[in-house]
Amino acid sequence: MPKAYKYNMAGQQIGEVELSEAVFGVEPNGSVLHASVKNYLANQRQGTQSALTRAEVSGGGRKPWRQKGTGRARQGSTRAPHWTHGGVAFAPKPRDYSYSLNRKVKRLALKCALSIKAAQGDIVVVDNLDMDEIKTKTFRKFLDAVGYGGKALVVAPEIRDKVIKSARNIPGVATTIAKKGVDAEGREVCSVILSAYDVMNCKKFIIDEAALKVVEEVYA
Repeated sequence: MPKAYKYNMAGQQIGEVELSEAVFGVEPNGSVLHASVKNYLANQRQGTQSALTRAEVSGGGRKPWRQKGTGRARQGSTRAPHWTHGGVAFAPKPRDYSYSLNRKVKRLALKCALSIKAAQGDIVVVDNLDMDEIKTKTFRKFLDAVGYGGKALVVAPEIRDKVIKSARNIPGVATTIAKKGVDAEGREVCSVILSAYDVMNCKKFIIDEAALKVVEEVYA
């Protein structure tokens, strides 16, 4: 049974937490993890790059010199790619790089990433991830106490502005949520905003104890 150390907001270790074997103890699958990370990065691309082809560059409508008799190479336009101020050969154009990935593959990739963090001892569970005031210095002390290593993903059980605003100015620290709520029809719903890339990109995975239960409920 995988375990993680439990801390309070003072950075003091107060115990251990047993992690779900179904979420934090799976055998890592390298190909699935790679596919998920590649998909995430592709979906982040804006695809707004653009350059002008020879057909789109203004000018060049007149033949620069006659075809024969000048001793120079024949030319049809001053906007051909090999001319200065000419168009670009095979110019990049705006495109959509995003593509979808099977939901089961993304779920398995996330569990693989979480299992790797658990095996490496890089998961930190916090009994109550909250702050009395917005204070970056205080939150930085907490991160240093748990050994965040310059890169951390902080998972709260709900949107907590004091935590988010205290962490947003610290380089390498990202925040997200894993919460349980009720929809408009009164049904219980869980919202977990996590990706395999986010988990693998951090050195410490810091999660509130309540948020941990939601993650285990959703992915077990």
